[in-house]
Amino acid sequence: MSNKDYHVRFKNVQKSYDGKTLVVKDLNLDIEKGKFVTMLGPSGSGKTTCLMMLAGFESTTHGEIVLNGKPINKIPPHKRGIGMVFQNYALFPHMSVAQNLAFPLEVRKFGKAEVEEMVKSALDMVQMGAFIDRYPGQLSGGQKQRIALSRALVFKPELVLMDEPLGALDKQLREQMQYEIKHIHEQLGVSVVYVTHDQAEALTMSDQIAVFNDGIIQQLASPADLYERPENSFIAQFIGENNQLEGVIEKTNKNIAQVKLKNGEKVSALMVDVKDKGEKTLLSIRPERVVINPKASKNSQALEGKVLELIYLGDHIRCRMMVAQNDQFIVKVPNSSFHAQLKEGESVKLSWDKNDCRALKP
Repeated sequence: MSNKDYHVRFKNVQKSYDGKTLVVKDLNLDIEKGKFVTMLGPSGSGKTTCLMMLAGFESTTHGEIVLNGKPINKIPPHKRGIGMVFQNYALFPHMSVAQNLAFPLEVRKFGKAEVEEMVKSALDMVQMGAFIDRYPGQLSGGQKQRIALSRALVFKPELVLMDEPLGALDKQLREQMQYEIKHIHEQLGVSVVYVTHDQAEALTMSDQIAVFNDGIIQQLASPADLYERPENSFIAQFIGENNQLEGVIEKTNKNIAQVKLKNGEKVSALMVDVKDKGEKTLLSIRPERVVINPKASKNSQALEGKVLELIYLGDHIRCRMMVAQNDQFIVKVPNSSFHAQLKEGESVKLSWDKNDCRALKP
């Protein structure tokens, strides 16, 4: 892809606040035009710092940030042409909704008639046209967030940055807003860089997710790739729910390893970031990929599991088991196939496809 197709590029970017510790370490990230890219990671992983450097509220310690092919390190925030949405809304309390939205337009010297037209259209986009004369103090959290979103979009930026924008909302409203933001992004085709620590939110909304840990991007991939094909044990642990079994590689054949587990049982697994026999490994397998009392198939293997706890969750039953000395091994059994024969305390056979079991570095 040529240089100009990237909307944003981070090139060897580092950030330190004290001159010693790097909060962001040698970050290289390319964001294509029109994509919704989420920076996801635990607190302190460097994701918000990256967003703030892109916005211009933080400076880089090293490296450069390029926007539309031009370095922007020295350009002040208000001249970068970027829309911003924050978790705390950042609305002016003494201004009406209309004045809040008009503010970024007046700063950019739009004419009065144009400002009115643009404000109206930005409010309609978030179904808030009826609230044009209200003040922020008269709005609920969800309404404020819609106003903050329309203010970020009102001057038609090509790039919008969002920092944990739904963090203050309750679960139901939060989920509704996730879809709304996703649909607005699809309509407008703007590039969005979104920061969250909520993995379900990232999986729902993004074209691509950059998972941060300790100032480094661990993996950049589509939601499905991150979930189905984690590249290391941090990703496997952090994205979705995951069972882990410790073992040692006994032999390898092409990209499949035979692994001896703690209790002596042997299983085959896909080698991801391990190479040699004798190496310790952590096997990663998703709860929904495990089958109880399986019919034999040439691609699967059976292990012994003891049922410790059954929790009814409506659409599925969560079954906690003891497998190879791990008493937190979870199997999700779909409600439609929940047989009365599953009882706490009994032993059952478990299996999965060896390609769904990933051998990772511990």
